[in-house]
Amino acid sequence: MNVDILLYDGFDELDGIGPYEVFDYALGYAAGGEDRAGRVRYVTLDERDSVTASHGTRVGVDAALPEPDADDVPDLLVVPGGGWNARDEEASAWAEAQKGDVPRTLADHHAAGTRIASVCTGSMLLAEAGVTDGRRVVTHAGAIDELRESGAEVVDARVVDDGDLLSAGGVTSGIDLALYLVEREFGEGVADRVATVIEYERRYGVAAGDGSA
Repeated sequence: MNVDILLYDGFDELDGIGPYEVFDYALGYAAGGEDRAGRVRYVTLDERDSVTASHGTRVGVDAALPEPDADDVPDLLVVPGGGWNARDEEASAWAEAQKGDVPRTLADHHAAGTRIASVCTGSMLLAEAGVTDGRRVVTHAGAIDELRESGAEVVDARVVDDGDLLSAGGVTSGIDLALYLVEREFGEGVADRVATVIEYERRYGVAAGDGSA
């Protein structure tokens, strides 16, 4: 399972780093101690060494996001949020929505079949891209009305699974999203082991595309 987490200046630290840690542990555990069961990495649209997150943390970047038709395109592309409600025009999800490059890239990847998962107001970048139109999604409570007005079907759940599009609510729900995907990919045992090592009490109630939870 290859996972890319798309970073930009102003992303919320926990939106990206929380899922990264979950996937990093899982890919090691699932391989049974020999090599790894895939990779997880931080990517950006352009070649650069680091980004600065919303609370000032500098995070190193592993690579530029591959083109949708590249050989190393990820199995899962994770999109964190950050700074949407503050309307930070310099460094935030809001700023990236206004620039347009991230939404265009997300639309291209979605059209090419890349599975995408958003955390917090990362959903709003997908909405800007038109990816969430008519789809079951969730976002941070502070952006729910905007998401609904964009044409998405907002679901009252911590994590929403709508097939090739997954979303999580505010900040810490990204950990639940990642654990849910780990369980789907590698089984409950691996997911529980990761939750134990990070001392995280899992929160369930995932809304699936068929309406089940």
